[in-house]
Amino acid sequence: MSQRELWERYKRYLCVSPSLGFSLDISRMKFTEAFLDRMREPLKAAFDAMEDLEKGAIANPDEKRQVGHYWLRAAELSPEAGIGRAIRDTLADVHWFAEEIHAGRIVPQTAERFTQLLVIGIGGSALGPQLVADALGGPSDRMKLFFFDNTDPDGMDRVLAQMGDKLAETLTLVISKSGGTKETRNGMLEAERAYKARGLEFSAHAVAVTGDNSELDRYAKKNSWLRTFPMWDWVGGRTSVLSAVGLLPARLQGLDVDGLLAGAREMDRQTRQRELAQNPAALLALMWFHAGNGRGTHDMVILPYKDRLLLLSKYLQQLVMESLGKELSLDGKVVNQGIAVYGNKGSTDQHAYVQQLREGVHNFFVTFVEVLKDREGPSQDVEEDATSGDYLVGFLLGTRRALYEKDRESILLTVPEVSPRTLGALIALYERAVGLYAQLVHINAYHQPGVEAGKKAAGAVLELQRKVLSHLRGKRGQGKTAEELATAISAPDEVETIFQVLEHLAANPDHGVSRTEGPTPFDARYQVA
Repeated sequence: MSQRELWERYKRYLCVSPSLGFSLDISRMKFTEAFLDRMREPLKAAFDAMEDLEKGAIANPDEKRQVGHYWLRAAELSPEAGIGRAIRDTLADVHWFAEEIHAGRIVPQTAERFTQLLVIGIGGSALGPQLVADALGGPSDRMKLFFFDNTDPDGMDRVLAQMGDKLAETLTLVISKSGGTKETRNGMLEAERAYKARGLEFSAHAVAVTGDNSELDRYAKKNSWLRTFPMWDWVGGRTSVLSAVGLLPARLQGLDVDGLLAGAREMDRQTRQRELAQNPAALLALMWFHAGNGRGTHDMVILPYKDRLLLLSKYLQQLVMESLGKELSLDGKVVNQGIAVYGNKGSTDQHAYVQQLREGVHNFFVTFVEVLKDREGPSQDVEEDATSGDYLVGFLLGTRRALYEKDRESILLTVPEVSPRTLGALIALYERAVGLYAQLVHINAYHQPGVEAGKKAAGAVLELQRKVLSHLRGKRGQGKTAEELATAISAPDEVETIFQVLEHLAANPDHGVSRTEGPTPFDARYQVA
């Protein structure tokens, strides 16, 4: 196809949202009009299902739950007055609490005011807040944010070191929908220990976002934490960024959360349209279907050409893969659906994996994200008639052309700037695209049985560890191999896991396990003195 023909295709398929200054170009996806015609009826059914979802239907049948993240930015659309009231009240509470913190009317135990915020969460309870904080934060932030987003001890030590000597000025926000997430529980206990080591009461610095009467909710109230905010069962973790999960840390940081909500609300309005050419979420869903033949055979590569959107690919990785990566269809058939997502930032991608994208295995499609505004104020020329920002867009357009020359498909998503409004719109766009695609491939996008299976398996490993430690402590000074220990605790088939657990125990001082070398790694002997 000639450049002139591509220009005509570009004009034909460009989707523009004047109210958001947003556009979506799908012209470099090699679909046909016949494909669009074939998908009109399935898409109509997907629109019907999404409409029912927003009206309060049980859209998560496996957990028998409503799915209401769209109501978070349009409380008036919620199916029950009580839900709408809870959304509005929570937003008002977020604003009030942040103002009290900023004004110094809610103060820490010994310091004059809170200047830092430590957010403890994992998955959707961290990825969304991290995306917002990194995309919109700056030197004028009201509070400096830090995150415990894993159960890695060294990682938490690094964060505490970065916080310096200001723990007394640090508010800690613990986020867990169920209240029983072990990684988050562990981070909370590590934070408690850090406060206690400095002679501080953790409860005087702690806030929770969690489900009503959850384990965390009960713990926070029992220990008189500063405040608890709700997380409802009709909001999934990966779609919770526009609930208190994301709005509270953003508002404490000093960001415009009303702008986030307004952008999402406007994108929701546009993506409810049934006219395909005017609905960017529907177009995205169809392009995903086209690229992967409705089976996820091609990976989704997210390349935002803006440093502030570096975390967008990590955020979308969870949103897309946890939502769409399902073994069973809605009627119980094995389908093994999903789309793998990875990404980087432009033009860093030029020096990372564009080489493979252009010339290597052809198992992907790219979404480029372009931000028109370079920076606040003018830029200097780095050479005649070219700024650094001109180079950035040059690399984007050049890379897209180079990929197309090799028959690699791509989408171009353009926003005017990185602002609360445009970020809210991006979040809402992908939430809707995921929902529509899930309907097209007939899966439940709103549960995560694979995640729960992983948690159960981790629990089984820790139970094996407890049995191993109990045996070693009962036979102090007697070294045993992994094989001998597996037999001793009546778990001979678990010897590999027991070996790996023993290696970790011996590498750390916490449980008093030592290791004596043998002729091979598997003949090593482990004991408690």
